[in-house]
Amino acid sequence: MFEISGEHIVLVGALLLFVAVVAGKVAYRFGAPALLLFLGVGMLFGWNFISFNSPEITQFIGMVALCIILFSGGMDTSFQEIRPVLGPGAVLATLGVVLTTLLLASFITLVAPWLGFELSFPMAMLLAATMSSTDSASVFSILRTKKQGLKEHLRPMLELESGSNDPMAYMLTVLMIGIVGHEGTSGGIGENLLYLLVQFLMGGIGGYAIGRAAVWSINKINFENHSLYSVLLLAFIFFSFSFTDLLHGNGYLAVYIAGLVVGNNPLTQKRTLTVFFDGFTWLMQIVMFLMLGLLVNTRDLLQSDVLILGGLVGFFMILFARPIAVFLSLAPFREFSTKARWYISWVGLRGAVPILFATYPIVAELPGAELLFNVVFLSTILSLLIQGTTVSGMANVLGLAYTERKASFEVNLREDMTTSLTEVEVGEQMLTKGNTLKEITLPENTLVMMIYRDGDYFVPQGKTELQVGDKLLVITDRKEELASTYRAMGIEDVHKHH
Repeated sequence: MFEISGEHIVLVGALLLFVAVVAGKVAYRFGAPALLLFLGVGMLFGWNFISFNSPEITQFIGMVALCIILFSGGMDTSFQEIRPVLGPGAVLATLGVVLTTLLLASFITLVAPWLGFELSFPMAMLLAATMSSTDSASVFSILRTKKQGLKEHLRPMLELESGSNDPMAYMLTVLMIGIVGHEGTSGGIGENLLYLLVQFLMGGIGGYAIGRAAVWSINKINFENHSLYSVLLLAFIFFSFSFTDLLHGNGYLAVYIAGLVVGNNPLTQKRTLTVFFDGFTWLMQIVMFLMLGLLVNTRDLLQSDVLILGGLVGFFMILFARPIAVFLSLAPFREFSTKARWYISWVGLRGAVPILFATYPIVAELPGAELLFNVVFLSTILSLLIQGTTVSGMANVLGLAYTERKASFEVNLREDMTTSLTEVEVGEQMLTKGNTLKEITLPENTLVMMIYRDGDYFVPQGKTELQVGDKLLVITDRKEELASTYRAMGIEDVHKHH
């Protein structure tokens, strides 16, 4: 067994990253979640090659990684897209987490004695709390990698829920650790509700305030080296987490809201920041899953008691706890069809976050913490195997998927530019007055910059003949007039470049 220490860390780290990236490529080809393969690589190396047993280090790295993942998820989320689903998303992220915890804890309390386990209800609540949130890393990764369109605003709904329900799960986990450990945090219901309220309130206020401060600072500071904008934003991410935590708010909620604020405001060098955080987020996801895979003892995971309890917990979560919690939480909201509710229930993916939260009882040295960690780990693997591999398939079965048109042009505009860049496909109605570009009626200050046809790109002239199926890249100062022109031509599918 290889001990991680000193000069070996860089070598082992490079090898792990290389194998993980290759595994991710294989996973994409076969339709499996790449993050499951990252976890598997960590488990494989931990079983045969590397000795690693530090929940404290894993917890710290996981905290840093989760901050980056949540912020990046918020930054990539359009507020316009999530506005129609803010209500149901917020209910799922709070009430849904509580209901999932209560349902799963009740089930664990009932079946544990039959399996020879002595688990008190508070301990069952702790186990359930660690597993009560959907995993943002898994959901963001799978939905955005698949590039699959979902009807009924399901994609922004699922991303909003997965990005905002970790704080409630974290607070319940910390609360139950205090109750199980009798450390004086097991006050009455009123005191616990006040604790949750303060966490949410301060987390929301702190995240919004620091997000606005980040936007103002980045837009006001003029760096000669554009790479420093990414470093500055990283500082704001970690400051939002730690400072909010000092104010007794929820740092994870603050980070996600700060990401929403930054991503939905005009920002200097936004393209540079987006590219940096896309790559850095993938690095953090890989590192977090590798560390969690290294931490688990595969031999303990394969013990009969862990296999039975973990299997039962995993299947109950997938088939009963998650669907019941979703249907109850969404009962007041009529905008979702029954099929959409079933799909939301199915995409309740568990991933790195439940495993990360399961390290907290170990660090707190609670009795039974090792069993809890192994059960959560096994249940997470089941979720990724069963639900993660069928995200696209289930959407097709339920009739909720549609093919998302891929952009033919890769173009990005500066945030301070007032022009609009759109991409449309030529249809027969567009060519009714003639098939040359000069015969197409467009508003003033509007130009067709480029045409894509059969794999080739070329700059057009007025005499250029258009064909049905051509893709046009159009730039204009008259957004409203161009939108009216598109409607008159029967064009509904308009791709906007930002």
